[in-house]
Amino acid sequence: MSKAFTRENDASDDEDELEPAQQLPQGLKNYITPVGYQRLKDEFDHLWKAERPVLVQTITWAASNGDRSENGDYIYGKKRLREIDRRIRFLSKRLDNAEVVDPAQREDCDQVFFGATVTVCGQDGEARTYSIVGVDEADAGRGRISWVSPLARALLKAREGDVVTLQTPGGREEIEVTEIRYLSLNLD
Repeated sequence: MSKAFTRENDASDDEDELEPAQQLPQGLKNYITPVGYQRLKDEFDHLWKAERPVLVQTITWAASNGDRSENGDYIYGKKRLREIDRRIRFLSKRLDNAEVVDPAQREDCDQVFFGATVTVCGQDGEARTYSIVGVDEADAGRGRISWVSPLARALLKAREGDVVTLQTPGGREEIEVTEIRYLSLNLD
């Protein structure tokens, strides 16, 4: 069959291609911090206003050169354009459904909720600090965990001094909440 009659899966749902940690549970809001929202908005603007127009111009030029079947600029350009359009659709959906919550606005709260920066002490006695953020902002290496992660779910509504149980692949682990703060997060 000719390539002209085959179609790549452009119509797939963008959510299905995400790792499970990045997917939003059905029916839940997309909570996000202001800095996370700004990061998504900046990426959207860059793709829409800078990268896509240049790529469209390149594809138009490549198409004007004639035979498209062996035209690398045209083939690569169309493939990259599909990737950009898929990412733009995804970002657009996420931004439209975002519920921005500023942790710095939550004052004098002694419970763990979205946006909290929580210090916990595990059974090994080592203190760890986590910030509970939106699914699009999660970065475990920087101590930012998604509010739908098992650790964040275990910590939600806990107070300083509470001991919560976390089910891990290695078994049950008890961790003590030692400090709760609500801070503005930065891009770095």
